[in-house]
Amino acid sequence: MPSLRRVLSPRPTQRPTPPRGVTVRRMLLAGAAVAVVAAGLWARTGLAGAAGDAAGGILYAVLIYLLLAFTAPRARGAAVAAAAVVLCVVIELFQLTPWPAQWGMQWAPLRLVFGTTFNPWDLPAYAAGGGVAALTDWLLRPGTGALHDKREPAGPWCPESEPEGRGPHR
Repeated sequence: MPSLRRVLSPRPTQRPTPPRGVTVRRMLLAGAAVAVVAAGLWARTGLAGAAGDAAGGILYAVLIYLLLAFTAPRARGAAVAAAAVVLCVVIELFQLTPWPAQWGMQWAPLRLVFGTTFNPWDLPAYAAGGGVAALTDWLLRPGTGALHDKREPAGPWCPESEPEGRGPHR
């Protein structure tokens, strides 16, 4: 039976350190998020009309994707993309209420986070941004993306597909 002192004394808790791959992925995601914020601010001021609105919506969804992937670095890209698009749509629908505009008047940076007015054309932009982010993440993720596939395609010319001593290089 444990002693009362041992039961009442606080245990030293050690948080397990994440694997190196997770840490590197998070650093890359954070760097990409900073770049997307910079691109989004440029799109907001440098592009006019529909092009600026579309670019802003796409980059907003990409940023949400990066933030969600940062919090769950091992999650599948499709799940992160779906969550990002749903969150963007919820925030867009929230703009139908008066609160985001009121909050934006009280503190200007909240206008960038929540927006002020509902725009139905933002919804397809969010879907495009989530899809582009997931595809880019899949292509660049080590070990899973198409750019990292180092295997040779199987075929009659491939030595692994021919029995020993046969094939084009006899």
